[in-house]
Amino acid sequence: MEHRAFGGQTMYGRLRRVLVRPPGDAFASADPDVWHYTERPDAARARDEHERFVALLEDSGAVVEREALPSCGSADALYTHDPGLVVDDGAIVLRMGKPLRAAEPAAFASAMTRLEIPLLHALDGEARAEGGDVLWLDERTLAVGLGFRTNEAGLEGLASVLAPRSVTLVPVPLPWFRGPEACLHLMSAISVLDRDLALVHLPLLPATFVRLLESRGFRLVRVAEDEFDTMAPNVLAVGPRDCVAIDGNPETRRRLEAAGCRVRTYVGREISLKAEGGPTCLTRPLLRDAAGDTR
Repeated sequence: MEHRAFGGQTMYGRLRRVLVRPPGDAFASADPDVWHYTERPDAARARDEHERFVALLEDSGAVVEREALPSCGSADALYTHDPGLVVDDGAIVLRMGKPLRAAEPAAFASAMTRLEIPLLHALDGEARAEGGDVLWLDERTLAVGLGFRTNEAGLEGLASVLAPRSVTLVPVPLPWFRGPEACLHLMSAISVLDRDLALVHLPLLPATFVRLLESRGFRLVRVAEDEFDTMAPNVLAVGPRDCVAIDGNPETRRRLEAAGCRVRTYVGREISLKAEGGPTCLTRPLLRDAAGDTR
């Protein structure tokens, strides 16, 4: 079998290579009122939390790329999932809906060049799309949340690249919820953890999308209602039903384990709860096994 260095169009294939960025000075000095954080992060604790989180990724077998992403002055730059998307034959540079994050796509493009991952396309003009709004339902179907961070022009830009690659895009309208300043991505309400399993917060998902998931054979595990605000829906699959989640959501964890999931947790008070970014947000998968690969 040919050795691959990048690719993988699922949310749950075994994670083999991943891009992260430790919290830097911009994160530690972020003004909560400007960045919509609950309070200013503690720098030392944030670094320690991130190191322990990365250790979970490495323990799962992933090669962690820590140094590739250059500094760009964005407090949110540790959330490497959002400025780009890696598909089977290269990378797509996205365009941020949060204006304060405008410098991150160029840093992502630089990282892809350093890692020798081909750049396929960069969104431009009025197009806006963030990685937290794009969700693989299978290797040929990409759900795209349309809200404050991703717009119709962004959807069209992604379609222009992916449709010729036999990928169907499914638009998913997102609600107003807490307004444009809050971070509501599609993946704030759903995590796909296996080919037929998803963790969901149903009140934030359109009924049409829920019916689509059910028609595709997904079992839907509901997040405990009182654990939504502690980011229970944001769960990273490092393999099929092999999960990393933020600590402190015991009922949702119990439900996942009852569905056959292994769940490991990290303390994320600084790097997650204060700044609206869970385990998926902290990672940009560069290489995942293909669906059905059991190596």
